[in-house]
Amino acid sequence: MVVVCGFFAIGQEGKITPLNIKADRDSIIAPLFPPSAIRDSIANDSLAADSLNQKPPLLLDKITYKAKDYVKLSQKENKIYLYNEAEIYYQDTELKAGIIIMDYIKNEVYAGRMVDSLGNYTQLPYFKQGSNIVIPDSIRFNFDTQKALIWNSRTEQQAAAGALGSDAMKVYAEITKKENDSVYFLSEAKLTTSTDTINPDYYIRVRKAKFVPKKKVIAGFSNLYIADVPTPIAMPFAYFPLSVGRSAGVLMPAFGNDPDAGYFLQDMGYYVPLGDYADITLTGDFYTNGSYAFRTASIYTKRYKYRGNVNLRFENIVNSQKGFSDYSLSRNYNIQFSHTQDTKASPNSRFSASVNLGSSDYYQNSLQQRNLPNTQNNTLSSSISYSKTFPNYPSVNMSMTATHSQLTSVATDDDDDDNINMTLPTFQASVERIYPFVKRDGIKKGIIDNINFQYSVNAQNRLTTNDEDFFTSKMFDNARVGASHSIPVATNFKVAKFFSVSVGGNYEDVWTLETYNQSYDEDLDEVVRDTISGFDRYNTYNFSASIGTTLYGTFNFGENKKIQAIRHTMRPSLSYGYAPSFEQFYDEYLGEDGVEVQYSRFTGTLNGAPSLGKSNSLSFSLANTLEAKVKDKDSTKLEPKKVSLLSNFNISTGYNFVSDSLRLNPLSINGGTSILDNKMSINFSAGLDPYAIDNNGTRIDTWNIDNGGSLFRLTRANANVSYSISSDMFGKKDDKGRKEDEEELDPFDYVAQSGGRDDDLFGRADDFNSNPIRKDDKNADVENPVYGTKIPWNVRVAYSANYSNTARQNEFSSHSLMFSGDIELAPRWSVGGSSGYDFKNQGFTLTQLRFQRDLKSFTMRFNWTPFGTYKRWYFFIGIDSSILKDLKWENRSQN
Repeated sequence: MVVVCGFFAIGQEGKITPLNIKADRDSIIAPLFPPSAIRDSIANDSLAADSLNQKPPLLLDKITYKAKDYVKLSQKENKIYLYNEAEIYYQDTELKAGIIIMDYIKNEVYAGRMVDSLGNYTQLPYFKQGSNIVIPDSIRFNFDTQKALIWNSRTEQQAAAGALGSDAMKVYAEITKKENDSVYFLSEAKLTTSTDTINPDYYIRVRKAKFVPKKKVIAGFSNLYIADVPTPIAMPFAYFPLSVGRSAGVLMPAFGNDPDAGYFLQDMGYYVPLGDYADITLTGDFYTNGSYAFRTASIYTKRYKYRGNVNLRFENIVNSQKGFSDYSLSRNYNIQFSHTQDTKASPNSRFSASVNLGSSDYYQNSLQQRNLPNTQNNTLSSSISYSKTFPNYPSVNMSMTATHSQLTSVATDDDDDDNINMTLPTFQASVERIYPFVKRDGIKKGIIDNINFQYSVNAQNRLTTNDEDFFTSKMFDNARVGASHSIPVATNFKVAKFFSVSVGGNYEDVWTLETYNQSYDEDLDEVVRDTISGFDRYNTYNFSASIGTTLYGTFNFGENKKIQAIRHTMRPSLSYGYAPSFEQFYDEYLGEDGVEVQYSRFTGTLNGAPSLGKSNSLSFSLANTLEAKVKDKDSTKLEPKKVSLLSNFNISTGYNFVSDSLRLNPLSINGGTSILDNKMSINFSAGLDPYAIDNNGTRIDTWNIDNGGSLFRLTRANANVSYSISSDMFGKKDDKGRKEDEEELDPFDYVAQSGGRDDDLFGRADDFNSNPIRKDDKNADVENPVYGTKIPWNVRVAYSANYSNTARQNEFSSHSLMFSGDIELAPRWSVGGSSGYDFKNQGFTLTQLRFQRDLKSFTMRFNWTPFGTYKRWYFFIGIDSSILKDLKWENRSQN
């Protein structure tokens, strides 16, 4: 073993020999390690006193030091020599190194590396003062002045509290001068976020700089190097914020040119933290033709309390130039708000919100169409609710909800169409179910004990409007206000042990603040409808009963068979309902030709009018499930494996006793199942009508079989099939049943944007702030030598078909196949795509091709929609770390 201190080495015999090494390997100049140090050394004991029993200086009384091999205290030289795994502790200062020499008169310490017989450096100095850590090749430090001279220092500065890996800034410097606890001066420094500390894939070379740990680096001339090759990206001076936590700062824009809008600056903005629990980001786009956009995004969170975000977006879109025939001006806006409350914050009350509203064509005509999936979304919806529970018996639940539903495709065609439905608000309250004939905690047996009743109220202010009147006073012109009070009474009991019977009735009282009077105006030759303001009400009641049971059938094939048994579960149910006619709430007027017309003044109100004519019907339903017991492939398993063959298969129909004809309702069938280890999902439904239709497509009171057809006439059908497959399905499983190379997280997992799909069949958003390539091993240097035979891949396929034949049209209203997939050609190279084919319109659906290369500290992506309405491309290359995320190049096409 050889010890290195400065430019001299000490051999095992204690002889000092100069080292013929280059200056860049170790440039420290320290006092010589005396030849007699090893011979006269004593055992490692930081408490041992010198044989002369001289009282050491005060500093030594406060220092703890030790070494693995030798500790030498030289009174003549006033130095302490520590060799091999040397350590010194003084106040908040900690120093570890291969060799340490301390001058306790000058209160200075020198530390250096060791080199073994193979020439490899070991035990580099580790210097920690407070929370600052430096790992240099060698260091000279003064305990009194707190100044230090450091050679080839290495330190890591976290970008934010808890930031790890590539989000930490690494600072390397050939020579570092520590002025005090908060100021360092650097010479020939390198700044990078690369996790490779030996050969970083990129760095910013700084000639001279002032370094304030956890705050900033102020540098002179700086130049970006990639793979040790200088790039044209250089700055005469630079400022690098290194604040721990969040700090305000400018967001760098992207430059470009659009053929319609001209030159632009996009995403220029400013970030501002708002205390410890919130922040706000302000960004904007500016185009030379006059178009502009403003966006604000705010996130707030408080642990164990709540969290949420608010996004506001506004765009002023100018097409072409003033004076040209194709000139147009339009404005788009979008409001998103999300709030969730921790259940522990308030057990008896809760507030939540999920809002996505704005211009119906915002996603289709946005200046920056980054969210491609949302262009295919036909509905925007919102909900804000507050609920509170009063737990005392009988408990009461109350809630206030505001909802919004907006059809985007309708408004795009005609802004006058009412495509927006809102409730401002909906009030609901209900009282706990009460059993009057039994104690609250008593056992309920029989028909009497199970008698129960409940009270609930639902009050709404509902309105419909369009994009033009949205957020104006006109949106309230056709608002409808009403409330309904309901008191259901029910009981249940068993018959013959196996049949469950439920009997009940419901009383409903409906309130409204306006009604409508109708009359026929002979002069106008039309029905005139007058609004009558004021409170009015009506009441209804009905009776219902049902009986049902559960039947099991098991088919055993033997324990030695692969399929040991199949179990069929059937749940038949028979229901009866009766409601009288409420003619007392109907009036009459003389219509055209003196014909009497019945109408209700409640028609058109929020809850509508009561039924005219009694209801007396019987309905039947049958629910089926099918399961199998399959012998497990693992011979060590004693129990067979349960497999679902048919998750559900339901049949329902009804019979109307009141109707003079067409008493039998159409047969409704629906079902679904998951097969192939739940990789394939199948759902289907159909409608079968036993009655025939005439030439006009109207149902007639004639059986379809008597009209020359089959027993049932297929009126509608739809099927949805989705299938997911990946390379993991074909890997071998280990002893725990987990496939080889299987990850806990989907390597292609991503977060769906608000308002879009939860899959990528319509493509992925151009969100360059997230990296879908594997994050746990993305910076690993180990390459699989047989990677070409184990290429990770995944495919998702969805098939959907809707068939209509109610009037012999015999057509598919929709018929499409969608698919998406990804292939990881290499550990850091991924390609993927999403597309589909519309069989009805005979054309490809929205298609997107994706290419991504993970360059360790960098990410390069290219998203391309080659054809269609949203034909475009996006290219991005930039640093992953949030510290230097403005070092990027982004280019995109415009619509």
